[in-house]
Amino acid sequence: MMIEGRIVKALSGFYYVQTEHTLLSCKARGKFRLDGTSPLVGDQVLCSSDAEGVGRVEEILPRRNWFIRPAVANIDQLVFIAAGVNPVTDPFLIDRVSVIAAQAQCELLICVNKSDLSAANELFDVFSAAGFSVIRTSAETGEGIEELFERLRGKTSSFTGNSGVGKSSLLNRLLPSAAAETAAVSEKLGRGKHTTRHVELYALDDCTFIADTPGYASFEIEMMTAIPKEELAGHFLDFQPYLGQCRFHDCAHLREPGCAISEALRNGEIQASRYRSYVRLYELCAQHKFWENKKK
Repeated sequence: MMIEGRIVKALSGFYYVQTEHTLLSCKARGKFRLDGTSPLVGDQVLCSSDAEGVGRVEEILPRRNWFIRPAVANIDQLVFIAAGVNPVTDPFLIDRVSVIAAQAQCELLICVNKSDLSAANELFDVFSAAGFSVIRTSAETGEGIEELFERLRGKTSSFTGNSGVGKSSLLNRLLPSAAAETAAVSEKLGRGKHTTRHVELYALDDCTFIADTPGYASFEIEMMTAIPKEELAGHFLDFQPYLGQCRFHDCAHLREPGCAISEALRNGEIQASRYRSYVRLYELCAQHKFWENKKK
C-alpha cells in the first residue's frame, strides 16, 4: 500500500515524511541514485511501509520547482537573509539568488537582519530601487518579526543566505519551539559557524511553512543553474522596462550601441552594482554550452 506525504526533514540519509497520520522515517530507493534524482525537503512523495514500520520513498511526485542550494523543492518564496555587519553580505550573492528564484518562478523576499547593529542602508536602497520586497529585522530585539511573519503567512518559504546572518535565530523568534541551534559569529573571521547542518521544514501554522537550511560562504558553492545567456536580462526586475527597446534585437546589453539598458544605467535608472552583477552572471552563463547538452 502506497502512502502519500511530504518530506519535512532530510538527515544522514533518512527522509522524514509527514503523512496524514504520522511522521514516517524512510530510506530512498536505489533507483534515485541511478537516475541522478534525489528526494528533497518539500517533495510530495509516495512511500511504502513494512510490518515493522520501516518506510521507503518509492516515488517523487511532480515538482513545481526545485533548488540545488538550498536543497528544497516546491517552494513559494525564497527569503534571502542578508546583513550589513558580521558577516557583510555581498550584493552579488543576492543578485545571483534572485536570478535563480526568477527562473524557478519563485518569489524573493530580502530580509536585512541584524538591523540593531547596522541598518545596511546601501543594501536596502539598492534592492528596493530594483523592485524587490525588502524588510529589516533584528532577531536580537524583535524588530520586524511581525512583518516577516506576515510576508511568510500562507506560503511555503525557505531561508537562505550566508552562514552567520541569523537564519536560525530568526526561526527561533518566529517559532521558539523549533529550538534551532545557534552559535556566536566569530569576530575574528567575520563569518558564522554552520549551525544548521540539515534542511528541515517547520510549520508556523496550518498553512505557513519555513525551511531552515545550512548557510554558505559567498563563492564556495556554485549556485548558478544552467540559464541561457540570452534569457538572463529577463530575470533582472529592473531591466524589464527596457527590454525590446534596444537598437539591435539580439543586444546582449554589454554596452552595445543603442542599448536601452546601458542608457538607463547612464541615467541612473539602473543601479551600477546591479549592472556589474549582470555582466558577471552573463559571463558565467556564456560558459555553459547548451548545444553540447542537446547532443547527449
